Amino acid sequence: MRFGQVFLFVAAMLLLASCGTKPESKFKTYRGPAVTAIIVDKSDRQMFLLNNSKVLEKFNMHLGFAPTGHKQFEGDGKTPEGQYRITHRNPNSQYHLSLGISYPNARDRAFAEAAGKPPGGDIFIHGESRRPVDKYDWTAGCIAVTDEEMELIYAMVKPGTPIFIRP
Repeated sequence: MRFGQVFLFVAAMLLLASCGTKPESKFKTYRGPAVTAIIVDKSDRQMFLLNNSKVLEKFNMHLGFAPTGHKQFEGDGKTPEGQYRITHRNPNSQYHLSLGISYPNARDRAFAEAAGKPPGGDIFIHGESRRPVDKYDWTAGCIAVTDEEMELIYAMVKPGTPIFIRP
């Protein structure tokens, strides 16, 4: 009987200890220099993670299904252009992992409002878990990388990081 009580006590302690574990702890950790900016070059389909002026990592990427030009309205299939920031991390993304981008900004909202259309939103950097195999640029306006690359990006990039998306 004593063994059973000890076993239950240990099991309860382990269960309680796991309650404090962050869901993100199951993903890669990164201990290198801080990412101070992200540069996205839409025309070359490349994304760079920078520490000041030093390139830490470079990735090939996919864009919205109509990638040329700046995102203006919901459903246009374009990836935004301009300066934004990373707003949050989503460990439960349907695209493996994702990092929110601060589109639309005030200027984007004003432009869309003047045209009588919604600006859209929910723009992310995310993995490719749901990529259609026959599509190159396939997102609704997001930036997509492989799931493995997204794990590294997710570990390296913190909310508040500026992102510069170039044509």
